[in-house]
Amino acid sequence: MNASVRLSLALAAFSAVALIAALYLGPVGLSDIFAADDATRAIVWDIRFPRALTAWLVGAALGLSGAALQGLLRNPLADSGVLGLSGFAALGAVIAFAFGFAALAPAMAVAFALLAAMVVTTLGWASRGPASLVLIGVGLSSFAGGLIALALNLAPNPGALADLVNWTLGSVEGRSMEHVILAAGLLIIGAALIFCAARGLQALTLGEETAAAIGANLSTTRALVVLGAAACTGGATAVAGVIGFVGIAAPHMVRALSGHDPARLLMPSALAGGALLLCADIAVRLMPTDTELKLGVAASLIGGPIFALIAARLAARGGDA
Repeated sequence: MNASVRLSLALAAFSAVALIAALYLGPVGLSDIFAADDATRAIVWDIRFPRALTAWLVGAALGLSGAALQGLLRNPLADSGVLGLSGFAALGAVIAFAFGFAALAPAMAVAFALLAAMVVTTLGWASRGPASLVLIGVGLSSFAGGLIALALNLAPNPGALADLVNWTLGSVEGRSMEHVILAAGLLIIGAALIFCAARGLQALTLGEETAAAIGANLSTTRALVVLGAAACTGGATAVAGVIGFVGIAAPHMVRALSGHDPARLLMPSALAGGALLLCADIAVRLMPTDTELKLGVAASLIGGPIFALIAARLAARGGDA
């Protein structure tokens, strides 16, 4: 049993413990989550269980997409924001909220993330090296930011902007099993695409010319990873709003233990991302504040310093992962 498998099993066990803890812990403490009274059943199975599962699935999707994109771009600071996927997912939801179609926000987020993936793969099909994909992604992110500002400026229903603000802060509060099914379905699709590209990611560690020489289809690898990351990011954004830094932090949490092989890093990164966001959600629920701190805000407060430390460490090492 290799280190990656052992780490994955440990993270899966930790996630299970954290999930059970999420059912017990909260503003209203429970001593028996299997009690037969209606109040306990409603709190545990209608409120806490879907919320905890959604948090774990969102974290797993972001962690997996971050690890895959870091392997593809050979950039340890890459995540879905680098290729404009999260920006376009946010744009889709913003359009739905701003123009009074809040119910369509999840579908719009997924659709726009996939649209960005198609643009990236089409424009970058013949590109040489990851730099071209990054430049295309930066352009898409800037374009999405401009369109978001335009949508907010032209929104005919200012009252809908309150929902938009809450969504952009990121949260899994009030989520139901419908959200769990949506996030899980898109995570499965995205994971299937990304794991199909695992051999290509392994070959890329040798360099693009060597990878091509040993038979790796780099165009297919890029398409699979970008589309898989889009499905994961779109699903996460659709159910939880904008949550940053998990895709960057999760792979770094496990890289030292699982090794630098991008293929072996995928599963541990997904499990680490899920566990990280689930623990963060438990923490925000337990904070003694009048208004619950949004999960996206907590992730930024934690992830921002981590991002800076990672960047400083890489700079000190001359850019090596």
